[in-house]
Amino acid sequence: MLCAISGVPPQEAVVSIKSGHVFEKRLIEKHLQVTGTCPVTKEELDMPDLIAVKGTQAIKPRAPDATSLPSMIGSFQNEWDSVMLETFTLKQHLEATRQELAHALYQHDAACRVIARLIKERDEARAALGDTQGNVAAAMKQVASAGGDKESAGAGISSEVVKDMKGHAKGLSKGRKKRIKQLAADVVNVNLKKYSVANSHPLHSASKPGVTALDISAKDQKMVVTGGADGSAIVFNRSSGKIVDTLQGHKKKVTSVKFHPSGQNIFTTSTDNTALIWGLKNDKYQVKATLAQHTSDVVGCSLHPSGQYLVTASADKTWCFWDAQTGTCNRQVSDDKITGGYTQVTFHPDGLILGAGTEDSIVRIFDVTLQKNVANIKGHSGKVTALSFSENGYYLASGDENGVVKLWDLRKLENFHTITPAKADGGIGCLNFDSSGSYLAVGGSTLGVYATKGWDLVKTWSDHKDSLTAVQFGDNAGFFATTSKDRTLKFYQ
Repeated sequence: MLCAISGVPPQEAVVSIKSGHVFEKRLIEKHLQVTGTCPVTKEELDMPDLIAVKGTQAIKPRAPDATSLPSMIGSFQNEWDSVMLETFTLKQHLEATRQELAHALYQHDAACRVIARLIKERDEARAALGDTQGNVAAAMKQVASAGGDKESAGAGISSEVVKDMKGHAKGLSKGRKKRIKQLAADVVNVNLKKYSVANSHPLHSASKPGVTALDISAKDQKMVVTGGADGSAIVFNRSSGKIVDTLQGHKKKVTSVKFHPSGQNIFTTSTDNTALIWGLKNDKYQVKATLAQHTSDVVGCSLHPSGQYLVTASADKTWCFWDAQTGTCNRQVSDDKITGGYTQVTFHPDGLILGAGTEDSIVRIFDVTLQKNVANIKGHSGKVTALSFSENGYYLASGDENGVVKLWDLRKLENFHTITPAKADGGIGCLNFDSSGSYLAVGGSTLGVYATKGWDLVKTWSDHKDSLTAVQFGDNAGFFATTSKDRTLKFYQ
């Protein structure tokens, strides 16, 4: 069915009721507006004379030129060309994507190689740094042994310091007998058998439980400082039962704590290879100096009786002599003959000799003024874990990891008495003479106090739930304090 005017199939067909011809509606409308007659018969024709022809709109009629075989083949060719062009474009995109992926994989592989090379260089640099530190330590040792000048770091203890120490020791030694006699007279009325726990306080972090160190202030007996496995130190007021301050400066376990005997400083050591000097400022303790001369765990410290000098000992087989006010290292002492790292260190009451325990079961005595190992006391079968000098200056108590305590006469360097507590499975954790030298406290799995006259056991206490780590008497043995791995600080009186 073709339009009588255009000769092609109409999009919207209408038929004349007068002549029966089919027209395209839009074309016949325009023709009638101009002529008013049928374009074929020339008869009068109006729009009402036209009737719309209904048909499906789903399939549009093909143009006449598309109905022949050549036209259809041309159409198919055009469609094939379009498909080929689209396929070619997709292949180009695929190839570009593959190249981008290959480049990304190459960059990833190169980055991995660079990272591996940098890690290797870092490890080599660390190893070289360790060798350099060892060489520096060896060089410092050679300088010290060669008598380097005073300006060399750790070159030696000056003659002024030695003179000061000897003068102080002379004064202490001269008045010792009178002083001890007076202290013993004050202690004689103390009945330790009646002592029991007066107060117990859980301290330090529960996530890393354990109180590892203890000291009572000689200046103010109500003030106590403790060190913990959590790396902090706590200043505690035993009268009020409250924490005064928490000192957080170490990264690992605190191994020892000390009050300055007359000043306001506190000294702490740790397994993070450092010692810290804390000063009081605005009622809070702050780090005044970091002592970082050691290369391994700093196992303990001891103050000279004058309070002017500090000694630290380390598992690196060295001990250091420091100015307690400035934190300056006057000398780091090492000895090739010492094969075991230090475990304990303490000054003699006169301050001229130093006692140190080692991992190889030996108690070593040093002349501090000469920085030399002058005596080695052998007799323990296990690592030395505790040391304490008696105030009389003649006796030294040492304990080991096997639970044995030995008493040594320093005048003869002989073991004159041995104590083996009934319950010391975990070894000896702490030893302490009272200020008069009348009693010796021995801490292990339990606490025992022995009278130095006859070395009889006065009493045993089993109040802690874990091994003791420190014990210390107050003035005139009027009370004593203990700490333990069970995270508690206990006061007995």
